[in-house]
This record gives sequence, structure tokens and C-alpha cells, in this order.
Amino acid sequence: MHLHRADSSAGESTRAEGLIFVKLKQLSSLGLCDRAASFYLTIMTHSLADRPDRRPKETDWRLFLRLVPYAKKNMRLLLLSMVFLVPSAIANALQPILIGQTVSLLKRESTSLGFFGVQLDFLEGRSLTDGLNFVASLLLATILTRLILDGTQSYLVQKVGQRITAGIRSDLFDHVTSLAVRFFDRTPVGRLITRLTSDVEALGEVFSTGAIGVVNDLFSILVITVIMFARQWQLATLLVLMLLPVTGLIIYFQQQYRKANYKAREELSSLNSMLQENITGIGVVQLFRREQFNGELFRTVNKRYIHEVDRTIFHDSAVSATLEWISLVAISGVLGVGGWLVMNRQLDFGLLSTFILFAQRLFDPLRQFAEKFTAIQAGFTAVERVSDIMNEPIEIRDPEKAHERKGANLTLKTPDAPGEIQFEHVWFAYKQDDYVLQDLDFTIRPGEKVALVGPTGAGKSSIIRLLSRLYEPTNGRILLDGIDIRQLPQAELRRRMAIILQDGFLFAGDVKSNITLGETYTFDQIRSAAENTNVASLIEQLPQGYNTLLRERGTNLSGGQKQLLAFARAAIRDPQILVLDEATANLDVGTESLIQEALERLLEARTAIIIAHRLSTIRNVDRILVLKRGQLVESGSHDALLSQGGLYASLYQLQMLES
Repeated sequence: MHLHRADSSAGESTRAEGLIFVKLKQLSSLGLCDRAASFYLTIMTHSLADRPDRRPKETDWRLFLRLVPYAKKNMRLLLLSMVFLVPSAIANALQPILIGQTVSLLKRESTSLGFFGVQLDFLEGRSLTDGLNFVASLLLATILTRLILDGTQSYLVQKVGQRITAGIRSDLFDHVTSLAVRFFDRTPVGRLITRLTSDVEALGEVFSTGAIGVVNDLFSILVITVIMFARQWQLATLLVLMLLPVTGLIIYFQQQYRKANYKAREELSSLNSMLQENITGIGVVQLFRREQFNGELFRTVNKRYIHEVDRTIFHDSAVSATLEWISLVAISGVLGVGGWLVMNRQLDFGLLSTFILFAQRLFDPLRQFAEKFTAIQAGFTAVERVSDIMNEPIEIRDPEKAHERKGANLTLKTPDAPGEIQFEHVWFAYKQDDYVLQDLDFTIRPGEKVALVGPTGAGKSSIIRLLSRLYEPTNGRILLDGIDIRQLPQAELRRRMAIILQDGFLFAGDVKSNITLGETYTFDQIRSAAENTNVASLIEQLPQGYNTLLRERGTNLSGGQKQLLAFARAAIRDPQILVLDEATANLDVGTESLIQEALERLLEARTAIIIAHRLSTIRNVDRILVLKRGQLVESGSHDALLSQGGLYASLYQLQMLES
């Protein structure tokens, strides 16, 4: 199913790109400036980035079943809230009867109540004053009963809804963080945020104010209908017949609402994606004076969103207006038919008053049902959108029973021993048949220091991503100490290596937590790691030292300070394998000298892979692997490669000339 969807998505994307190209060509032929063409391209790109290539075809029932496992976890509260439906519905249906009895008492009519041949007369023998007081007491009792039961039930269903929402949000977060990096390459962050926030909130409404409320309304309609037929079948038939056309209209408007709501949420995702992108890149926006240009983009998407929201409001309002009109027609019909029956002495005023109130009470649950149905439709839209994420396959999984696999020796060397890395005929492509790595076959021996060099786009960083299993090889395999890394738990694999990237990412929190990253280390271990990487003195200069709070992405630290914390983060884990991906690129000369000294200690007795564009920094490595267009073209020491006069020698000489 996922393959089919992916193929369909790719086809639609290709057609969309073709349309963009044609439109840009038309703009160029008309003599429009590049800015206008760029503006159109950006709008189209944002528009297509988050719109689904096909609408989900699942039925409402199947979507509802997806929520049942979460509801089962709160079954006790759900059943308790359902118990309150019966007395609340009966109390609601009794109120028109009590008011009708009051009218009959005042008109000196018969107060006998007939229910399917059974006659009841609880006012017999009472004076007018006593009868009115007794009916008022019963009416007050029904009002208090409904007030208590409805309030309690509302609290319970809201509580269940919040628990369901929390459970779905937690599962969605766990699933999203388990997806491969490939998924995030093609999915805007704003879209994911919309799924985790507003979509999940709408989804919780399916149970909290939707499903239980619908059952309540349907049960109320059923109780009122039964009591109406027990009292007077002609007027009851009239009111029930009016339910049929209004039900059809409600279903039609709700279907239209569902379609409009789906589009509105997609436009909201686009809006959030654009907002997140502009906030994240606010420096570039201001430096290149794109405020007005991006503002126009935002207003364009915002107008599309408002247009779709207006459509949802129209269909929702149409339901309310239809119900108001039908309820008035129903009351008019009861007055007309009932008045004729009263004139022919086939009906008394008390029973007519009862049915006038029944006409209102019968359509009140239907009106509430329509409102809740709107919430359910919005929730089902959210289920569709959340399901799109939950249906994303987790491409990179741990082996289910790796230690039981026959013929596989899964005993790795001890953590104190450096690891051996083997790439066996590895091919890799981010896009189908567009290989960035081609038939890589090499071995990095335990304790060996190896540098990866080559022009931009040669595939250096892709090797690191494959080694850490952020991506899977298209063909071939990667071995760690003789074991295919796909047979190792991801936690075990990544525990044995530490990767320091060019841009160290910091979380909001204190310095200590950014070094430990949630793992349990003593303060002495944290300080020791900082001292071993020459970071301790810089940390102690911060206002609160190790307890200094860092803002989001560490914006209150310099680039060099953030990179130093990344080194301490790696040192505290004492890894077998250390990977440096342009790790010293953002450091000034003084800080870099401190790091180079720390690296000499950190690299001892460890396998190391170093990616560096400054070739002067890798002279002392054991071996240099030279890549070009995803292929290994040269291998050897610094001096040996210079003597060959190949690609490495050309790159080195070019850098020397520049310096």
C-alpha cells in the first residue's frame, strides 16, 4: 500500500513540477521580471509541499475503529458516563408531560395519563393548589436530576477525551521520532507540528464531545419518540416524518463540511510550515530584506486558508439554519393539526401543550447532534491526517531476535577495544537510481585514523549517515567488528560511536543536560569530560557555570562555545569510534588549538573517521580516502597521495595557493 502511494505521489509531483516549469516559461515570454517568476514559483512550491496527492478513501467507521484501542484504555469512565444517559433522557422527556399536566389542571381537564393502555393519574383527588405544588416539585426534581447528571457526564467525557488525546499525541511523537531521516527530508516541520497539535486536539473531540454526545442525543430522541407515540400517535407520526428530510439535509451538509475542513487543515499546515521557515531563517530574511516579499507569500497562503475556513463555516451554519427552520415548521404543524383535533374534541389543551414542547425537545437533540457531528467530522479529518503520519513505515528497525539468528556471530568486541569498520560494495541513493555512493569497498582497521576528502557532493557525509544508520544502504552492507550493523540494536550501535557535526545542536536547558542528553552521569564525570576536552574553563566562565540555562538552539552561546560542548558530549560517552564531520570549522584559532590538544587525547586507542575540507589538518592521519562523485578514487597516506599527483594532490595544491 505504501509503495503504491509513493509511486502515485511521485507521479503527481512530477506533473506539478512540469506545470510550474510551463508557467514560468509563460511568465518569461511575457517579459515579466525574475522577481515575479520567483514569487510565483515560491507560491506554487509552498502550495504543493503540503497538499495530499490523493484523498484518503477510508470510511468513517474504519477511521473510528482506529480510535477504539485508546478508548478501551478508559472503558470504565466511558461506561460510567453511558449509565447517566438513561435517567437524564427520561427526565428530559418527562418535563413536557409535567407542563402539559399543569395546563390540564388549570383548564379542569382530565389529568389521566395513558401509556400503551395503562392509565396513570397521580393528581387525582388533589386540589388545584396541591396539584400545582406537586407538579412544580416534580418539575424541579427533573431539572436538578438533569443538571447533576449532565454536568457529571460532561466532566467524565471531557476527561476521557483528554486522556485519549494525550495517548495519541504520545504515540504520534514516538512514531515520528522513530522515522528515518529520509522522511524529514521531504516533510516540512510546520506540517508535523500541525499534526501533533491542532489535529490531535480535534481528534480528541471525537470522543469527548462527539461520540458520547451523539449517543446521548440519539437516546434522547428515541425516548421522546416512544413517549410521544404512547401519548398520541397522530401528532407523534407528524413529528417523526419531519425528521426524515432534515436528516438527509444534515448528512449532505456534513459531507460538504468534511471536504472543506480537510482542505482547511491542509492550508493550515502550509501556513504553519511557512511561519516556521521564516522564524527559523529570520536572520536571512532580514539580511536580504525579504520581509515584504515573504509577507506577500504569507498573505497569499493565509487567504487560501481563510477561504477554506469560510466554506466550513457556511456548511456548518447551513445545518443550524435548516434545523431552526424545520423545528419552526414542526411546531406550526403541531399547532395546526393539534388545533383541529382540539376543535373536534379529540384532543385536550394539556396534551397539545405537551406536544408543542415535544416538537422543540425532539429537534433540540437533533440540533446538538448536528453540532457534535460537525466536531466528529473535524475529528475524522484529523484522523485521516494523523493516520498519514502513523502509516509512514519505520524503515530502520532493530532486529527482532538478533541473538537467536542462526549462523550469525553477534558477539562484538569489548567496549575497550576499538572497532573495525568494513564497507562491502555499498551503493546508496537518496532518490531512486540517483546514486551518491557507488560500489564503496574499504576497511578501516581497529584504532586507525582515516580521513575522507573530496569535492563538495562527493559523498563524504553520506558515508557517516550510513555508518550511523540514519539511512540504509541501497545495496551492499556495512560491518562493525564483523557484524552487519543492521543486526545490531540501534542503541548499541550508536553507543559505540560518537559523531561531532559541523553545527552542534543544543536543546533548551542547562549546560549539564546538554552534555548528558538524558543519560545518567555523575557531576564528576561531566566535569572530567569537560576538562579532558579543554571546555571546563569556558563553562566555568558562564554566569552559573554548568547550571547556566541555554535558550532554544543555544542562542546565548557563540558558535565556538556550542561546538566545544559537542566535544564534551562525545567525550563523556567514551566511544569506540569517533567521527568528526568538519567539527573544527566554526572555531577560532585559539579555541581550535585547545580542541586539537583535546583531540589528541580523545583519539587515543580509538577508530576515527575525519571529514575535513582543510587538508592541512589531516596530514598526520593513518590513511586518506579520496572520493569523487560517490566513488573511491584514491587511498593512502598524505605523502603517498601527493607523490601520485592525482585528485588529492590537485586539491591540496589548490588550497596551498589560496592560503
